[in-house]
Amino acid sequence: MDSQTLFPENTEERIVWYGLVSVYPLYFLGALYISGPVIGWLLACLVVTKKWQAWKDLQSELPIPWQTWVWIIGMLGMLVSLVVGHLDYNLTAGKLIKSSIGWAKGWALLAIFILAGTLDIRPQLLYRACMKVCKHTLILLPLFIGAWVLRLPETLYVSPLKAIGGPGPEFFALSLYEIDPQSGWPRWRLFTPWAPALAFVANIFFIFALSENNTRWKSIGISASIIMVLMSQSRLGAVSMIIIFSLWFFTRMRITSMLFSIGVTSYISAFIGPQLLDAAQQSVDAIKDARAASTRVRAILARIAIERWRNEAPIFGHGIVERGPHLVEFMPIGSHHTWYGLLFVKGAIGVIALLVPLTVSLLSLLLNLRKDPVCISAFCCLSLLSLFTLGENLEILAYLLWPALLIIGIAHTRTAKSSQHSASPLNTLEGDTQ
Repeated sequence: MDSQTLFPENTEERIVWYGLVSVYPLYFLGALYISGPVIGWLLACLVVTKKWQAWKDLQSELPIPWQTWVWIIGMLGMLVSLVVGHLDYNLTAGKLIKSSIGWAKGWALLAIFILAGTLDIRPQLLYRACMKVCKHTLILLPLFIGAWVLRLPETLYVSPLKAIGGPGPEFFALSLYEIDPQSGWPRWRLFTPWAPALAFVANIFFIFALSENNTRWKSIGISASIIMVLMSQSRLGAVSMIIIFSLWFFTRMRITSMLFSIGVTSYISAFIGPQLLDAAQQSVDAIKDARAASTRVRAILARIAIERWRNEAPIFGHGIVERGPHLVEFMPIGSHHTWYGLLFVKGAIGVIALLVPLTVSLLSLLLNLRKDPVCISAFCCLSLLSLFTLGENLEILAYLLWPALLIIGIAHTRTAKSSQHSASPLNTLEGDTQ
């Protein structure tokens, strides 16, 4: 695994490998938004085909992990909530079909890619493919930075593939850079629809870089990830990177070392706790003041979403997103927050449908951290997803986040295999004879 060369060995690995290493070509074509759902549903078809073939051939095969079933049920719950919300508000059949297609390209992908983790996909191949994207990013940086220096147009073109349909033209546009209206400084979003989304993806690459065995590829991944977060100027992205690195560091420590560190930290905190709290509050205030207008818009959008959810559609939500008023610059209600968006569009049912799988997976991975190093990567990815629910909408970015979802599915599958192996009668018999 430490070798420089690592290539796919089967159909599922080829789909994953070429889907990732082709990120920039797909982006230049305006096809990246389309590729994510296509990859997901292709992998889902492979899962069904392999399970069907195993059943026909009467082969014993590992069942789908129960955590994966929780995700499948949860995302189906999203679809039920969507349908009921449309019926409650007497929305047209056309809107229902359009929203169902949106579900297949959004929430459904969370369960589908976790389900795809049951396929024979090596974690190191997934890490290496993402490191390739990091390498391509470093190579292309002079192009994106040079475009700003030379004052080229911010957006070169919008792909005609936007006719297929999507959330907006930014998902099909080739953006070289953008100017932050508050600071006047440039921000880059590269192959993502907006700058904070780049920070989200960069943090996923950062986790994979920490898990990469090859030193050269590790250094490429870490450096590219940090540069992408800095170029995005995302406050949440920078804070998340610090938190994720801390999580990764502590989860790799021995239990005794971890307990000792916690004890020492607690002892020191007893003396400098008030000063730390004051410093933390000042840091939070500084982060908010860095983009005061953005913070204000997000706060107003949150209040609107909660108020309308509570008074109009508490159980199943409104069914579709709605454009906000001029006060929030016409931003869609709930667009900057996964939970507020779920409350508004899918009600309490939608929140439960995401909260339960998220909690179940986090706890399951936490309990298995010592059994498999892949669980550490998956736990960090799931923690990252949880953090970014506070600033992004997971549904709309699922087409970019699928490597993180895939590693979560792989981790659940590996722990299920480990549990099945340790609980098999043959192993029990061998243990008794010893």
